[in-house]
Amino acid sequence: MNPYQKLLARKRTWTPIQSTAGKLKEGSEEVIFRALALRHMELPVGDFIDEALKNEVPKASVDLLRSNIKDEEKHDLALGYITNALGMDEKAESEALKLRDAWIQHPDHTVLKAMVAERAIFFVLLPFFRFNGDAGLRTVSADISRDEQVHVAANSLVCRELGLSVSPSLDKLRKATINWVMQPLSGVEQDKYLNKQFWLDQSDSLMYSGKAEGLIETQRARMPAFFETSNSDLPSYA
Repeated sequence: MNPYQKLLARKRTWTPIQSTAGKLKEGSEEVIFRALALRHMELPVGDFIDEALKNEVPKASVDLLRSNIKDEEKHDLALGYITNALGMDEKAESEALKLRDAWIQHPDHTVLKAMVAERAIFFVLLPFFRFNGDAGLRTVSADISRDEQVHVAANSLVCRELGLSVSPSLDKLRKATINWVMQPLSGVEQDKYLNKQFWLDQSDSLMYSGKAEGLIETQRARMPAFFETSNSDLPSYA
């Protein structure tokens, strides 16, 4: 199998379901509402890939990229269910739509924009959900994270094959986006998962080195146990 086929084989089918609201970690609420507002970028990221498929992409990547577009639709649905349960901040929703438009209008290659958004934005927000969210949000973030690992690997391969590199202006947009999400946090909070600088550093690390040593704990991040989660709140897996 080629690298794209191997990535496609790693995927696991899951079905989003409507969860019920639980308790968020105190102090994380405003950031969670901002991060949830960025769900509006899920479908545009899929559109970025769809646009790339109309142009020159490695032939071997086509099936995987098409599968990834369907994932983005599922992520949008899953995060919509979370928002139904937890509610939303109207101001955050409005500001997130402006950021979404800035990403859409940015002139960099669409695959590059998808890769940066997923690697250095979504890969920061998903662990934030897992450390600070309720049972439903922690479960959804874990499911989406498994998909995003494949997406980032796929988009990175495509960018490499096409010889694409991130422009300074796209990196600046990435920084503006993650700064907006984390702005409500303090930079002196002792709990690192509520410390603004900790999360900004993870975004920089993911952007420039492709990994975030500070998030190694996501491999053991607390997930909801079956006995503390209603059956109706558990996703179904193929």
